Amino acid sequence: MKVVLSESKFLKEPLFIISELVNEIILKFSKEKLSMLAMDPSSVALLSFDLLNSSFVDYNVEEDLELGVNLDNIKQVLRRVKPSDTLVLELEDNRLKISLKSDNTRTFNIPLINIEDQTQETRPLKFDAKVEMSSSLFEEAVSDIEVVSDAMDLKLEDNKLILESTDNLNHAKVEFNKSEDVSFESSGEPIRSRYSIDYLKKITKAGRLTDKITLHFSNDYPLKVEYKVVDRLSISMILAPRVINED
Repeated sequence: MKVVLSESKFLKEPLFIISELVNEIILKFSKEKLSMLAMDPSSVALLSFDLLNSSFVDYNVEEDLELGVNLDNIKQVLRRVKPSDTLVLELEDNRLKISLKSDNTRTFNIPLINIEDQTQETRPLKFDAKVEMSSSLFEEAVSDIEVVSDAMDLKLEDNKLILESTDNLNHAKVEFNKSEDVSFESSGEPIRSRYSIDYLKKITKAGRLTDKITLHFSNDYPLKVEYKVVDRLSISMILAPRVINED
């Protein structure tokens, strides 16, 4: 197995995001893509990452491989990546060999570890609402809501997308009408669900890769947050809802 990536950010940024929620992952190499699927220790968020073979300048994977790695080890290497570097991943002597190539070549060997794949087949999710919007607008809105609370209500009602939170004393609300930067579709009925801001703030860092985010949700139902770079990659998170206690 040998794969060569000239735009290292497509691997570096997603792995740094994922490392905030899990410490160990299984990198899965197939002929079509490099991928991973991991559940955070609290079973609140399911993370998925696909890096298509079209993202690589060379992609030589003859058979499916699953490589268990510690993300702290990978991050230490990826911190050394320069913008001009080409990133090379190889399987060598039961280790993941990472080479950074530009004017010189720097080589690192990462030990493989045994990890039990704890992700299970999940039931298909059917969502009542889909939102596509600017990733920077969503990230800013989540930061606004965080001033008040650690949880956020996500709502579609009165033909508006609403992010809102209330505690005993404070209230924050961000409203979006349909525009060039925000589009949404639903059944027309009001939809509301509550989610952890801490998890949302971690996944919104993927906005560094693409300027669009897609949200799928329903009433008191998991939220799917997805970022895509066409013909390159996708990174997504399915986030469990928080219980809404009406006063």
